[in-house]
Amino acid sequence: MHGLPDAFGLYDPRHEHDACGVGFVTHIKGKKSHDIVRDGLDVLCRLRHRGATGADPLTGDGAGILLQLPHAFFENEAARMGLRLPRRGAWAVGMTFLPADPEARAACERVIAEVVKAEGQRLLGWRDVPCVPAAIGRQARATMPVIRQFFVGRRRAVPSAFERRLFVVRKLVENRVRDEGLDPAGQCHIASLSAETIVYKGMLLPEQLATFYPDLGDPDLVSALALVHSRFSTNTFPSWPLAQPMRFIAHNGEINTLQGNRNWTHARRSLLQSAKFGGPLDRLFPIVVPGASDSAQFDNMLELLHLAGRSLPHATMLMIPEAWEQHRQMSEARHAFYEYAGSLMEPWDGPAAICFTDGAVIGATLDRNGLRPLRWVETVDDRVVLASEAGVMDLPPEAIRQKGRLSPGRMFIVDTEEGHILEDDEVKQEIVSRWPYAKWLKRNAFRLKDRPPARTPPPITGATQRLVMRAFGYTDEDLDLLVLPMATTGHEPIGSMGNDAPLAVLSRQAPSLFDYFHQQFAQVTNPAIDPIREALVMSLSTAIGQDGNTFEETPEQCHRLMADGPILTNEELARIRSLKVGAFAPTTLSTLCPARSEDPAYLE
Repeated sequence: MHGLPDAFGLYDPRHEHDACGVGFVTHIKGKKSHDIVRDGLDVLCRLRHRGATGADPLTGDGAGILLQLPHAFFENEAARMGLRLPRRGAWAVGMTFLPADPEARAACERVIAEVVKAEGQRLLGWRDVPCVPAAIGRQARATMPVIRQFFVGRRRAVPSAFERRLFVVRKLVENRVRDEGLDPAGQCHIASLSAETIVYKGMLLPEQLATFYPDLGDPDLVSALALVHSRFSTNTFPSWPLAQPMRFIAHNGEINTLQGNRNWTHARRSLLQSAKFGGPLDRLFPIVVPGASDSAQFDNMLELLHLAGRSLPHATMLMIPEAWEQHRQMSEARHAFYEYAGSLMEPWDGPAAICFTDGAVIGATLDRNGLRPLRWVETVDDRVVLASEAGVMDLPPEAIRQKGRLSPGRMFIVDTEEGHILEDDEVKQEIVSRWPYAKWLKRNAFRLKDRPPARTPPPITGATQRLVMRAFGYTDEDLDLLVLPMATTGHEPIGSMGNDAPLAVLSRQAPSLFDYFHQQFAQVTNPAIDPIREALVMSLSTAIGQDGNTFEETPEQCHRLMADGPILTNEELARIRSLKVGAFAPTTLSTLCPARSEDPAYLE
């Protein structure tokens, strides 16, 4: 199997998630060495128990390593091929999985060459990546792609814009290959394309990575950081492209809001534009690639936010905000930032430990609940080791300068260019003070509960109330066992452990409208949580207002009306109907329809 199965019956590949081992090693001062690569591979092997295999014990779910681009190594390799690379920083390497079928592979390579040229860059040549198929399992060999690297020379682009040009090249290649049906097996995949970083990964066990890729044992392959990942796909099908690290992240956890995040990104398509990319982003869609894992789709959005101008910590704060609503000790500036950020993007929520890097900055963050652990150690020789497990490197006590663990919603950063560690408060203070978010919110954001009362219709009571409840699907059982106990005691009603009622869409009864809207939530490794018992980390607040461009930060972006929850009382609805503030000008539309009609279209 080359990837996920197609949707069939009650199975939908969009609902797949991962749970994995993740970590990184870096030299704080940015000193590059092959020792960092070896340490990263050692950490990866220590995370072996966080990986998985199938019936073939030698085929892993996935393992990989992300490194800084080793210039000397590739300059030597290029020289062996008779290829001379430009000066450092003026060329990039693409790590590519290509179809085993020669015709499909040639078609993919042709598309890459054409897109590189069309985007004003120069394709310098190709390199066959040395691989040892005998080192891996039978199933991994059966689905193994042809692994090649291509070199791109920079033309008509300043160094700071080169990464964006490479991103555009990759997206256009992906779109053409998919739209033209050039790779029916889905094997064409650009694992990385950058002048800063490179990814070596595959459907491997952690201990197989260095053997399968002899490049990783070359002393000239040096880096100041190594980000590693051992994949345990839980309820997901393994494949070569879905192995991690991705292009910017390695992820342990689950993104439970994925469908909504993807849908909102698509819904805002006409609004999204960035001066960094020269305007509208239409030709880059889909930004969030359908059919990929939750980790891959998270990486898609983080990559675009970063290349459009935000730092990686800033983009990560937008996507994984900490629990700020009930945080009484949080500064006003940070509280205002998170409230404003909610008008730009919905959180990518779920239990998650995310490690990320752009080749200069490397760091990690936890979700607001802190349901995935991350621990770190700083050594006296200026190395930092961070992982989802303790003890991933053998370090005597005298070698440790300090150590700790990430708390829920917190961030840990190592800046290898500046040569120091940045902890949560220092990182976030710089970001939240960029704009006067609190002033913007005061002028543009309004709360429904603060609006003046409005005239509401009298409540429905007696026999009429019973009739209306019947019309809306409430049964005697609902009233006696659910509604009445909650109304009289204020407590959750006690019922059976199971629920044998059919899904609303399959019911022969007339279920309540609410029955059609049960939350889709992965329950593989997540404890039960609810907004009452977990009010510190959960919120039901709902925003009403028009969307804007996620890549801009302006006062008008937060012009919204905030409600405490998605269910409105008659009084709250009356307040909205009478609302006259800013751009809000509500109109009342009738939802009545004729009980009988002779119109054939209506009868159908």
